Amino acid sequence: MGVISRLREKMHFVLYALLAAFLALIVFEWGMNFSGFSGGGALAGKVNGTPVEYRQYEQVYDRLVDNFRSQAPQEELTDVVERELRQRAWDIIVNQIILEEQFEKYNIHVADEDILAVVEGDNPPMVILQNFINPETGSVDREKLDEARRAPENRDVWVRIEDIIRRELMVEKLQQIIQSMAKVSDSELDALAEREFSAFSASFFVVPYSVAGDDSLFTVADEEVEAYYDENREFFRQEPTRSLDYVIFSAVPTSRDSLKIKTELESLAEDFVGTADDSAFVNLQSDRSGTFDKLYTRADFSVQAGDEVFGDASLKAGAVIGPVADRNTYRLIKVKEVSEEGVVARASHILIPFTQGDASGRQAARGLADRIIQEIRSGKNFADLARKYSKDPGTAANGGDLGWFGKNTMVPEFDQAVFNAAKGALVGPVETQFGLHIIKVTGKDSKAIACSEIVRDIRPSGATLENARRKAAEFQIEAEEKGFDKAYESFGKKKYTTGPFSKAGMIPEIGYNNLIVRFAFTSAEGSISDIIETGPGFLVMQVAGKNDSGYKALDAGLQDTIRAELIKRKKGEALDARLSALLKQKNGDLEAVAAALGGVQVVNADNIRLKEQTVPVYGNDIRLIEAITGMDPGTVSKPVPVRDGTALIALHSRTYPDDPDLESEKARLRPMLERVKKERFLQDYFDAERRAATIEDMREF
Repeated sequence: MGVISRLREKMHFVLYALLAAFLALIVFEWGMNFSGFSGGGALAGKVNGTPVEYRQYEQVYDRLVDNFRSQAPQEELTDVVERELRQRAWDIIVNQIILEEQFEKYNIHVADEDILAVVEGDNPPMVILQNFINPETGSVDREKLDEARRAPENRDVWVRIEDIIRRELMVEKLQQIIQSMAKVSDSELDALAEREFSAFSASFFVVPYSVAGDDSLFTVADEEVEAYYDENREFFRQEPTRSLDYVIFSAVPTSRDSLKIKTELESLAEDFVGTADDSAFVNLQSDRSGTFDKLYTRADFSVQAGDEVFGDASLKAGAVIGPVADRNTYRLIKVKEVSEEGVVARASHILIPFTQGDASGRQAARGLADRIIQEIRSGKNFADLARKYSKDPGTAANGGDLGWFGKNTMVPEFDQAVFNAAKGALVGPVETQFGLHIIKVTGKDSKAIACSEIVRDIRPSGATLENARRKAAEFQIEAEEKGFDKAYESFGKKKYTTGPFSKAGMIPEIGYNNLIVRFAFTSAEGSISDIIETGPGFLVMQVAGKNDSGYKALDAGLQDTIRAELIKRKKGEALDARLSALLKQKNGDLEAVAAALGGVQVVNADNIRLKEQTVPVYGNDIRLIEAITGMDPGTVSKPVPVRDGTALIALHSRTYPDDPDLESEKARLRPMLERVKKERFLQDYFDAERRAATIEDMREF
């Protein structure tokens, strides 16, 4: 009876992974009624009018937590994990209610004799396979199964097992009904086979949108933006959102706090030198684990800290270096050995990006790079030019400095260029996936140290924290009395805005924080929060906006996004008209059209294959590939919208280089295409049902 005992222990829920996005989260709760709740308890929400009681929601959440703890006993149940599990619990219940509605819609029922037939048949349901499989034979142990079914003490549990089997069969029936709506036509199969096994030869060019002129030449009226929003409203669906204004009372460590940490480490230096057990000493004194018996190069430190460590005259085995200030920590390092095992470099760069496959954009980037190199060689300061020209947001303001890094840290082309060059060399332009790089190699070093270290984070003291908290409390009182805006002006504070976020989403610039979400979604607009402690310090917040419409608000940001899209469309229309006129004028001669445009390069490419998702010479642009592989040989396309502009294509030939037997290949492809189409149709069906559902989320986080 051990199997039944295990089943009783697991009598909470069974997950059926039917679809990754929708059905994978369906929970069949043994003995739980998902079709409606009549207990009259507090509601977590409603789905198409069906109430979801909080107790039901919490039961599912608690069981997900139990499952999380059993699978990852060492992991902490953080705010992020809790939020994810709560959202998953809600999704499980919403999906289950929608599924129940589908059972009713298609009148799906399973008789007792159907359950008996599958239990005794050759293809038993999952709950039987999971618990009565014979590992030696790989099949169901019928003797154990029959013994368990006959035992009187198992009568109640078998009623529940039969309910699980009934639900599994109902889901199978529903799948069959929905998937039967998806058919593969002969024309679809013919088109797939032709495009799958063909190789194409074509000439084409892409005219960037910029050729149509500056954005200022294409006006977009407010009415056009509103019309686009209304016509595409479904694209702007979203969960209810809130936005918050807030001020931060930073709890940044003071110089006194920093000096205290440094002094503490200085007092440990002598004992660190004398200890015979570095591991125990480090574990006891360091704020960070894993800082024993390490191999470090300059790349493991900030530039300034690396200079201090590796430039120390006493750097040798047995020396203690520091405390060294490094990225909000102090590091006290005990050197075990100094070697020449480290190969690191330091470099600065100027990044000039361009879109991969955009020949004219690449040419323009190359021209700019050449001009910058000329300026450097004429004596202009590299760092000043990096601040002026570089488009790397992480380094431009710092003169392009990347600091120290080891081999294989950067992308291969960049890595090879730096490590093959001497210190002081100017290299480039080097092309990578990010664009063109002009590189100045500013350092090379091979020194490494084997060491142990004590690391202490520089934290604010209790006095520093209390001072920040007191100021936040004073602000909170004034905000309540005089209003948030007057308070931040009075205190000389900068006001920050989160922008919209949902209950389950990350709060921009802040991250996941249940206290903030609970305040935002349970408070009226204009409400002032209590003091909320976060990593940067103490926040006082105001509910700045609420959106429960189910759609993104047509605010200034979204208006700008739509306006940019409409400008791009208008540029595309202008290019279409210009290219169509030139095509007619030049009798479909692509080379002549390109020459008339000036500076547009015609690309000649052979062996273009749909399945490879890339065009030789040009690169990846799915819309261009789709256009090429959908043409007839000997034809010239109309203007085709592609990733970054408009293309003209002349298809020269279509061949079958592998000499396939198309009829046999189509026979092989049909079941594969049917399976994919059915799975996609099922996914799309339930996605549509979920979008169409009226979901009222009343939960408080």
